Amino acid sequence: MTRISRRGLLRTGAAAGVLAATGLPLRAAPKRGGKLRAGLSGANTSDSWDGRTHSDLFMIASAQGTVFDSLTMVAADGSLQGELAESWEASADAKTWTFNLRQGVTFHNGKAFGADDVIESLNLHTAEGAKSAAKPIVSAITEMKKVTDHQVMFTLENGNADFPYLMSDYHILMYPAGQIEEAIAKGIGTGLYAVTSFEPGVRMTAKRYDGHYKGDSAGFFDEVEYIAINDNTARMNALMTGQVDAINRIDFKTEALLRANPNIAIQEVTGNQHYTFPMLSKTAPFNDVNVRRALKYGVNRQEMVDKILQGHGQVGNDTPIGPANQYYAGDMEQLEYDPDKAKFYMKEAGLDSIDIDLSASSAAFEGAVDAAQLYQASAKGAGININVVQEPADGYWSNVWLKKPWCACYWSGRATEDWMFSTAYEAGAPWNDSQWDHPRFQELLLSARAELDSGKRREQYREMQEILRTDGAVIVPMFANYVQAISTKLETPETVGNLWQMDNGRMAERWWFS
Repeated sequence: MTRISRRGLLRTGAAAGVLAATGLPLRAAPKRGGKLRAGLSGANTSDSWDGRTHSDLFMIASAQGTVFDSLTMVAADGSLQGELAESWEASADAKTWTFNLRQGVTFHNGKAFGADDVIESLNLHTAEGAKSAAKPIVSAITEMKKVTDHQVMFTLENGNADFPYLMSDYHILMYPAGQIEEAIAKGIGTGLYAVTSFEPGVRMTAKRYDGHYKGDSAGFFDEVEYIAINDNTARMNALMTGQVDAINRIDFKTEALLRANPNIAIQEVTGNQHYTFPMLSKTAPFNDVNVRRALKYGVNRQEMVDKILQGHGQVGNDTPIGPANQYYAGDMEQLEYDPDKAKFYMKEAGLDSIDIDLSASSAAFEGAVDAAQLYQASAKGAGININVVQEPADGYWSNVWLKKPWCACYWSGRATEDWMFSTAYEAGAPWNDSQWDHPRFQELLLSARAELDSGKRREQYREMQEILRTDGAVIVPMFANYVQAISTKLETPETVGNLWQMDNGRMAERWWFS
């Protein structure tokens, strides 16, 4: 895999293909027309156009993938490209970044886009009472300065060579300054499509925005309709009967039925998506590292890959850094299923047995309840008695995740190590779903973030992965490929993005009808 140097990233504002994935072959040149209908999971009745709250595919695809834009974007091949920013440059220590904004861009209500919109949109994430997953990213900015109407200078608390990547985070959407409340209420962005209707947890429709700055290079559909279908059987049936043109997250149990249909094509994309079981580390018994270690040895990871993923993935090692990351420690000793070691750590915790609840739902990932039951069976021999609590899919992310002591979860992964760690493992981060705070880990997080020497950075990230594997409060048993299905009437580029599901959520921008 080819990569340019970090010096090149700082100088040119371009990053190499850290994430690359092959989708369906290119069959025809893109052409305009038609209405894309997709059946998507991850919808909730509490959904809104407030990017700070987005946590699953339905709103990622509806917002950043359709109606709104960010300053930068991760292309399908993993390279970093400008979206509302045309270019950027950094100081030698990567503490000061200057972004040059695209001119001639308008919001869907006609307001011109500029520096004021950037500053006000970013300030949303650090406002008093804001519960944004991007707060750790934005709070690292000590000063935002409007240089001109189309140039913004950011000063960071510490150097961060990955800062342009972070500006592509799907929570960090650009809203019109002075009109943000209205924009969140109505869905007013600068994206390729303008909202025509939105029923939270039900559906979203939008039409192609005339005169968009991306011209004819993207956004080939006349209309888009995203239908919320959280039930996997209902999603599959909707595609099989032609009610929708594409679905995410196919059920591996019924994969053969989809493959047997000549009007359906399967996309399988390898990336950093991982399935997890986070535990609240400040809540007993998970505040005892020995209990956590016992749980790490009590799970049969290979069995989960075989039975839940049915081979569509690989074993995880309790770290979120995966095979598509630059500093992935693939040679790190693998944690294996070992009931005797689990018993040993139970005794170290002063326990002969333990009774604990594990909340799971298909909202977390397809097969999450089955995975929890496999965990229940494998851990039992070590005196770990897991009670699987099957939670409803609707409201799972607002009522269970971050609230119940132990639950099932999934993460799409991130393009860079710092992006992943700062989002989900930095002390105090809103999405640190284990509330874990390890002094050495946090020290390395800050030093690696500002380190421009790739070799030194690799050593630091390896140590962080080792700490997580040994002492962390998140079980990461498997990395799962994205497996989704589309009608053969749809065409896609040869390379399909693997940062998020459905071509990084940008299918409305990148796909077309044959």
